[in-house]
Amino acid sequence: MKKEELYRYVDHTALKAFTTWEEIDRLCKEALLYHMASVCIPGCYIKKVHEVYPDLSICTVVGFPLGNCNTAAKAAETRQALADGAAEIDMVINIAEVKNGNYEAVREEIRLLKEITKEHILKVIIETCYLNEDEKIAMCQAVTEAGADYIKTSTGFGTGGAVLSDVKLMKKHIGPNVKIKAAGGIRSQAEMEAMIAAGADRIGTSSAITMLEAGEQR
Repeated sequence: MKKEELYRYVDHTALKAFTTWEEIDRLCKEALLYHMASVCIPGCYIKKVHEVYPDLSICTVVGFPLGNCNTAAKAAETRQALADGAAEIDMVINIAEVKNGNYEAVREEIRLLKEITKEHILKVIIETCYLNEDEKIAMCQAVTEAGADYIKTSTGFGTGGAVLSDVKLMKKHIGPNVKIKAAGGIRSQAEMEAMIAAGADRIGTSSAITMLEAGEQR
């Protein structure tokens, strides 16, 4: 694929705890320059980014990175993010409830956040590195039944990131209205293209420019 096409799949990401405004500002300028899908940023920066870059699609994270805060906290975080100008929400599921076998609780939490986001995009991070295959399949079903827009592989802060076999598994088990976001540990243009070929509709990465411009030089 041409790099111009690949950039359109990218949620340009900066989520480290020590990310400064200078870094966020540069991220936004790059996202606009390369026509990326969105910037994925911490909630504390949404309002300022929306004011400075009103035409930029803003994605943020909720319940991040562990997912084990209560549902009311995730709901409040989502409402505030949308009020501040976010267009897309990437929520982390309660992984402990998956391990407890309480899939219904996970599904209903996703459903609640989708009711809040309404026409805005809701992506559901299932953190595949902590789940076995049966749990991954169960989460594909939960995301589909709850009406979310995307299932997402990883936070990038767990013990592992996006794996091609997981994207293929998701593609097989999600419903027709659910898309896939691969994120975490994608380090080359070849990996990006492989994820997209396997079914990914978005790529979450902080390294898109490094990967794609290096590919151009080669």
